[in-house]
Amino acid sequence: MRLFLNGGGDGPAIAEAYKAFGSQIDKGKPLLYIPLAMESDMYPGCLEWITNELSSLHVRIQMITSGEELAGLDLKSFGGLFIGGGNTYKLLSDLKSSGAFARIQEYLESGGPIFGGSAGAILFGKDIAACQYADENEVGLKDTRGFDALNGLSLICHYESGMEIPAIGGPVLALREEQTIYRHGDEIEIIGPRAKEGE
Repeated sequence: MRLFLNGGGDGPAIAEAYKAFGSQIDKGKPLLYIPLAMESDMYPGCLEWITNELSSLHVRIQMITSGEELAGLDLKSFGGLFIGGGNTYKLLSDLKSSGAFARIQEYLESGGPIFGGSAGAILFGKDIAACQYADENEVGLKDTRGFDALNGLSLICHYESGMEIPAIGGPVLALREEQTIYRHGDEIEIIGPRAKEGE
C-alpha cells in the first residue's frame, strides 16, 4: 500500500507531499486524475488546476469524467491515481454505484500509489460520515463506509484549532490542510507539521 492522504491544502504548502508522491509513481505511464467529488461543469477547471499543481512532477495527466468510465479502465496502465476534493458523499456515491470503488480497492491493495486530497482523502477512512460538518448528503447516500485503509480511523480535513470533531461512534483523525498522511505497507508517517500540543 502506498497511500497519501492530504488535509485539503494545495500549492507550496504541500509541495513536500507532492514530491514524495512523485517519487512513488511510474512516470512512464500517465497519472489518472479523478475529479468526481466536483460537479461535472467544473471538470475543465479541475484539469487546469491539477496540471498546474503537479507541474513539478513532469507527468502526463489523464482525467476521467464519470464513475462508469473509471470502472471500465485497466488501472494497472496508470502510474498513480490522484483523487481530488469536493463533496465526499457525491464522490463515494459515484464510485460505489459504478463499481469503480472495487477497482480502486484492487489498485490500492496491489501497491499502486494513490494521492487523495480533502474528499479524496476522507474516502480512505473507515466511514465518511465525519464529513457532515462540511458536506451535505445531497445524493442521499446510505452506505457511507469508506476504504478503511487506516486501521479503523475515519478522517476529517481542513481542520483548524478549536474546530469541533463530529462524533460518529469511532475514532476520527483530523488533518490540517498542510498535513499529509503517508501509509506505505504497515508504516504511517506524517508529511508536514505535526499537531501542536493540546490539540
